[in-house]
Amino acid sequence: MHGHTDNYTFLTQGPIHRVILTMAVPTIISMLVTSLYNIADTFFVGQIDTQSTAAVGIVFSLMFFVQATGFFFGHGSGNYISRELGARRHDNAVKMASTGFFTSFLFGLLILVVGEIYLTPLSVLLGSTPTILPYTEQYMRIILFGAPFLTSSLTLNNQMRLQGNAAYAMYGIVAGAILNVVLDPILIFSCGMGVGGAALATVTGQVVSFLILFYMTHKGENIAVSFRNFSPSWRAYKEIFYGGSPSLMRQGLACVATMSLNVAAGAYGDSAIAAMSIVGRIAMLVFAAVIGLGQGFQPVCGFCYGAGLYDRLKEAYKFTVIVGTGFLVVCAVVGWLVSGSLIGIFRNDTEVIDIGMVALRWQLCTFPLNAFILASNMLAQTCRKPWRANLLAAARQGLFFIPLIFILPSCFGLKGVEMCQALSDVCSFVLTVPIVAYTFREFNRESRMRVS
Repeated sequence: MHGHTDNYTFLTQGPIHRVILTMAVPTIISMLVTSLYNIADTFFVGQIDTQSTAAVGIVFSLMFFVQATGFFFGHGSGNYISRELGARRHDNAVKMASTGFFTSFLFGLLILVVGEIYLTPLSVLLGSTPTILPYTEQYMRIILFGAPFLTSSLTLNNQMRLQGNAAYAMYGIVAGAILNVVLDPILIFSCGMGVGGAALATVTGQVVSFLILFYMTHKGENIAVSFRNFSPSWRAYKEIFYGGSPSLMRQGLACVATMSLNVAAGAYGDSAIAAMSIVGRIAMLVFAAVIGLGQGFQPVCGFCYGAGLYDRLKEAYKFTVIVGTGFLVVCAVVGWLVSGSLIGIFRNDTEVIDIGMVALRWQLCTFPLNAFILASNMLAQTCRKPWRANLLAAARQGLFFIPLIFILPSCFGLKGVEMCQALSDVCSFVLTVPIVAYTFREFNRESRMRVS
């Protein structure tokens, strides 16, 4: 696996930079590949017409909700598994793995059924204009079939990662994404299926990912998932809720924020929706790397917190923030210089490029603040500080973004839509500083108590 002793020893004793990067690299690859999934669809569908491009952008907020469900169960069960393994309580971890997985699959089935029944009202609710509606329905009808496979794949992926087996988690995600990218042009253009072909390619990739990940749970040091260990109980679901609610909060609010953004941008025409959706994709691709780095920090954080190694935990946190911030500064500078041509790659339309370029440059200004915001959120979430983790998770795309997206355009018009995320980032940063200071004071108290 890492060419070292078992995960426990590696995570609690190995050199910090090596441990975090060993855990982060496969996760960064998984995250980038998952973003490429979405970008591939946007790219190939962008060759059809503006309506289809917008339809994919609209269904994306539903995909966000499905992903949020998977992350909720994955992080909820995974953070618990990581702390229990750190405290050497293996049986609890085994039961939690199967409970998280099967519940996640059932929720995915529920989304599939409800979504198919309320297809049209759901499309309109997500921000479909009458011109985009038929494309949205065609795309969503097929995409929904992937829901149970996507939720449970994400759950397995996060469980493996938080056990310190990120490389296994990567194989399943990467294989599915590559298959999607290969099938996209075949189904869209060669088979003439249009936007429906893009959806079918995505679902096929998700099913393949699911099968590989399920097979991987029986390999290496992974905890095998089996129905006989499925033990639903209030206590288990309470732990999942504590560990997973920040992810649900973050993703769920991102979904509401995307819907609000589509509505706000829609006032300025289909080009504005397409432009903001492209800027969102570019930002997500960059953040994928930082989130991956933060997720490399999480198993270290969980194991060290479970084992009471507070100084090591602090060192790991500091390393994560410094590396992440440095990376984002570089991205901001490079992105600023090539912002026009970046937007043009996705949709070569002068109106889309003009709107997108301004919005992207606003966001680049506050990019470097986000490594600190993200790492702090993951710290609170993994160390089971639910209210802090939820508050921080809600801040960037909810607490600040949602009111601002309604206030700013009424004052500044389209410029208000373009600058909204940057202002939201600044507010989140200011909120995060005192919360982190308080958390570290608390760690100092806990470590003194352990010593005495």
